Amino acid sequence: LKRAARLAPAPCRWNSGLPMNIGVLFVPQQEAWVVERMGKFHRILEPGLNFLIPLLDRIRYVQSLKEIVINVPEQSAVTLDNVTLQIDGVLYLRVMDPYKASYGVEDPEYAVTQLAQTTMRSELGKLSLDRVFRERESLNASIVDAINQASDCWGIRCLRYEIKDIHVPPRVKESMQMQVEAERRKRATVLESEGTRESAINVAEGQKQAQILASEAQKAEQINKAAGEANAMLVKARAKAEAIQLLAAALAQQHGNAAASLSVAEQYVNAFSKIAKDSNTVLLPANTGDVTNMVAQALGIYTTLTKPQAVKTQDEMPPAQEESHSPATEVLKAEQGSSS
Repeated sequence: LKRAARLAPAPCRWNSGLPMNIGVLFVPQQEAWVVERMGKFHRILEPGLNFLIPLLDRIRYVQSLKEIVINVPEQSAVTLDNVTLQIDGVLYLRVMDPYKASYGVEDPEYAVTQLAQTTMRSELGKLSLDRVFRERESLNASIVDAINQASDCWGIRCLRYEIKDIHVPPRVKESMQMQVEAERRKRATVLESEGTRESAINVAEGQKQAQILASEAQKAEQINKAAGEANAMLVKARAKAEAIQLLAAALAQQHGNAAASLSVAEQYVNAFSKIAKDSNTVLLPANTGDVTNMVAQALGIYTTLTKPQAVKTQDEMPPAQEESHSPATEVLKAEQGSSS
């Protein structure tokens, strides 16, 4: 039944029978009446008032110059990957030459419909199933070009062809649905991985910036700390220099050496008294009971350290002062006498 329906001729576009020749005829707009005189083509009547000879002239064909819409029946087509599809469409055409449309083909509409079906099957055989859905526009354009090349001698021009429905077998439809779901899951996975990557990159960039800022802060802290220590050392050095200058000035005064000798002796005795407090191992000199020798040794150390200064001072002093006795010697003699 379907094959018979596909092979059946297209419905006739005339609403009524052919008009009769009564001598005076009025042709409607967008119609062309083909007139034969004694069975031979005579002329085509234009829209408006026309005069014919009764009995000799006969209106043979009536062609509509409007755009005609033809429903292309559903047909089976096999794609490049051997999938059977049921497809139908709509064909839009127009009669460009009423003479060719009347005498070039017996039934122009049926001929164009069959040509559209065969062209559709051949074009679908060149495409895979996926490309059929993606390239519907190019498929329509290919069908229009093929129809125009064949229908040029028929006086008909195909304006456009549109595919209405494409019916896929149920099993193929299920596999396509599964493929769509797999593609969606793939896109979701890819998007999730890209989000994870972007997040990791942002975290790494944040850590990098944090480390850079921390290193810069540590650098600034070390610089400030070094500057502070340098300033403290300079202050301590200046204070120590000032103390040495004050000490030197005090020693340069009268009896300054005697006072310095006494201070050194006291420090020596105090240091000797703290020997056994911090450690169990003690190194003692051989004459620890002889305090006089200890004091004399301390004063000798001081005298040795201050000898270059004393020589310099004597060189600078006048000759009258060189004969005087050293205050340190006097103090040493006094301490030896008291100890004895």
